Amino acid sequence: MLFNSFQFLAFFIIVTSLYFLLPYKQRWILLLTASCYFYMAFIPIYILILGFTIIIDYFAGLYIEKSVGKRKKTFLVFSLIANIGVLAIFKYYNFISENLNFLLHGFGMDKPIPYLNILLPIGLSFHTFQAMSYTIEVYRGNQKAERHFGIYSLYVMFYPQLVAGPIERPQNLLHQFREKFDFDYNRVTDGLRLMAWGIFKKVVIADRLAIPVGFVYAQPQSYNSFSLIIATVFFAFQIFCDFSAYSDIAIGAARVMGFKLMKNFDKPYHSQSVSEFWKRWHISLSSWFRDYLYISLGGNRVTIPRWLLNLFIVFLVSGLWHGANWTFIIWGALHGFYLVFGIVTKKLREKTGLDKIPLLSSLVTFTLVCFAWIFFRADNIKVAWYIATHIITGLPYLILQHHHIIEYIGISKDELILCFATILLLECVHILQSRVNIVAYFKAKSIYFRWAVYLSLLVAIIFFGVFENRQFIYFQF
Repeated sequence: MLFNSFQFLAFFIIVTSLYFLLPYKQRWILLLTASCYFYMAFIPIYILILGFTIIIDYFAGLYIEKSVGKRKKTFLVFSLIANIGVLAIFKYYNFISENLNFLLHGFGMDKPIPYLNILLPIGLSFHTFQAMSYTIEVYRGNQKAERHFGIYSLYVMFYPQLVAGPIERPQNLLHQFREKFDFDYNRVTDGLRLMAWGIFKKVVIADRLAIPVGFVYAQPQSYNSFSLIIATVFFAFQIFCDFSAYSDIAIGAARVMGFKLMKNFDKPYHSQSVSEFWKRWHISLSSWFRDYLYISLGGNRVTIPRWLLNLFIVFLVSGLWHGANWTFIIWGALHGFYLVFGIVTKKLREKTGLDKIPLLSSLVTFTLVCFAWIFFRADNIKVAWYIATHIITGLPYLILQHHHIIEYIGISKDELILCFATILLLECVHILQSRVNIVAYFKAKSIYFRWAVYLSLLVAIIFFGVFENRQFIYFQF
């Protein structure tokens, strides 16, 4: 069920209304049932996969808590193998098979490893990582094992963040399912505003930018360097608005009912370094890798070469987490290289004073991130390599010619201007957020001002939105 659909609108209204009407001790049943229905709206049979991992991790948590020594670790390993095994089968099996077949063919072996004709369950990596964080935290002694099977199931399946996060930790979310949240007008309106802003970012900005990006990246050989640059920059804002929109709607929907989910984005394109970018982009995943992989590898409590290697490994794994394709692995490797290079050259940059120019640092960071996005967006290595090697090579000629700089990239000039206008609006909002508490600022305004903004947002969504029920990009992960 897509957040940007009328089906979800009806679902949200019915579930939320029933939530406040029911006694709070029975609300978990409603939420669990609704979450199952929400997930089954995609591919019903795949709920069995969720059920399998939920049962494994529920009992693993209980046994981990009451065990000690090697036995305790054995139950954790069993849980992790079950979760990673599901990921390996559904997400990585065909990728591994393809690469092994390529190697075997090189040795003259003609009996290829068979492929599996299966679809990747929606949001598999997200709820798998959330489930893994539970057993790890129980193992570390930071979380008590959940005795209530229904509450634990709801922790994994809570519909607002089930498909694309934020990836919640048990310490933050589990206890909230036992708390009573009464209807609160201010909290409800805060949540609805955030949801409306998320819908705006998705259908007005992200889905509109997706059109020219799709045209150019489908046949990059047909476009000049300037068009490749526009498409790549557009994709940077498309993926941000698409993914952060999902997080906004998820956080807003949860907030309406009283639940607090973690912040997942914080103006990432205002970052002055790649390191800062990853503190602002997909925060729930970045912190997951930090706490469960980076620290387990030794973090920065090792020699400098090993520390740099740890960073690089984390980003390689992050790239693989995003998709079973070499393009994602290269994307992760690029970010790993950016971080390592930034650390190695830090003293030199401090001497030159380049880091003391915020605008320059932000532009350089944005450029590096956009270049890496090429590999994330491209369908394969061949397309990514073509764009990466041609994105600036033709610029001198285009600048000298002064004509045919802007080509037809799937939208009219008026629509192209509208694309730039929506990006400008987004950045104006981000600048305002950097200077004031925008929620408090908005509440301090008169009711006439607030309703004027509400109506303007609604009109913009209706008249400028792209209503093609485009799936959220991160559903594929």
